[in-house]
Amino acid sequence: MTTYQSYEGKKVLITGGTGSFGHTVAKKLLETGVEQIRILSRDEAKQDAMRHEVPDSRLKFYVGDIRDFDSVDRATKNVDYVFHAAALKQVPSCEFFPMEAVKTNITGSENVVRASEKNGISSLVCLSTDKAVYPVNAMGMSKAMMEKVAQSHGLNNPNAETIVSCVRYGNVMYSRGSVIPLFINQIKAGKPLTVTNPGMTRFLMSLADSVSLVQFAFEHARQGDLFVKKAASSTIADLAQAVANLFESKGKIRVIGTRHAEKLSEALATREELTRAQDMGDYFKVPADNRDLNYSVFFESGDVNQANYSDYDSHTVERMNVGQIEDLLLTLPEVRRELALAGKTERIGAAL
Repeated sequence: MTTYQSYEGKKVLITGGTGSFGHTVAKKLLETGVEQIRILSRDEAKQDAMRHEVPDSRLKFYVGDIRDFDSVDRATKNVDYVFHAAALKQVPSCEFFPMEAVKTNITGSENVVRASEKNGISSLVCLSTDKAVYPVNAMGMSKAMMEKVAQSHGLNNPNAETIVSCVRYGNVMYSRGSVIPLFINQIKAGKPLTVTNPGMTRFLMSLADSVSLVQFAFEHARQGDLFVKKAASSTIADLAQAVANLFESKGKIRVIGTRHAEKLSEALATREELTRAQDMGDYFKVPADNRDLNYSVFFESGDVNQANYSDYDSHTVERMNVGQIEDLLLTLPEVRRELALAGKTERIGAAL
């Protein structure tokens, strides 16, 4: 099993490592005896900013693009573990430019899988999203295909030494482009908080939780496994109200309408997946469907228990109220920092 202690003397690659997840996991790994952390991304400005923010000689920056196999091949040489976080993640931009999502999220992911196998990586964990479940937009569809690319590695290479697994999680609070910093900036500017649909529900997860999920996958993964962290959800209206309450804002909430290809709710796992999932406490482990191309299996046998399951959906799981959301927000260092800057220190002290 891979634990933080076992990273001692190891080399780790994070694709898309200048993003919110990459920053968090890199800082965590630097607290261990890791020998080297490689950051592969195409934005040298973000790399330079991260280099100054995290001045550690064990951090090495590789300029490249996962769309280019040679870039990934170069970055994965002599590496032990890979976190694959590089992706196009914005729903609207993927709707307008779906082939860009294909090139990065599908073809780019295949490059990461192939390069990892070629260079003898011990374990590769690919980061997916709840939007990959019953996808209705290009981003979700491309991430669903990324999962299939990852799982097909084991189907086509039963004796492969590289373990390829996936993790799937919902919205990461305060990650780049997320709604919480938008709400805070709107409050600071004295503007109303804009929500698309007040009744829309979403799973909420901290960056620390997302890192723990990936770590759990490294520790427990077998070929083709998918891991899901159990999470509570909230409506967008309650999330906006919780942010407003923390900052003692009297600003109104303005409904602007659903964006391109947004869902009313998100699912982290389908009922079909749950029929074969293993409940591991805070996580579900969904083993790969390893049936071969003998199609008689599909037609001559089935699962009589499937009807007894329902999707793991943000509309049906435990729903947080406004007070619970406030408490959750106060666990985020970024929110506490903004509250301190705004002089709202009373709530911070009560939360610690």
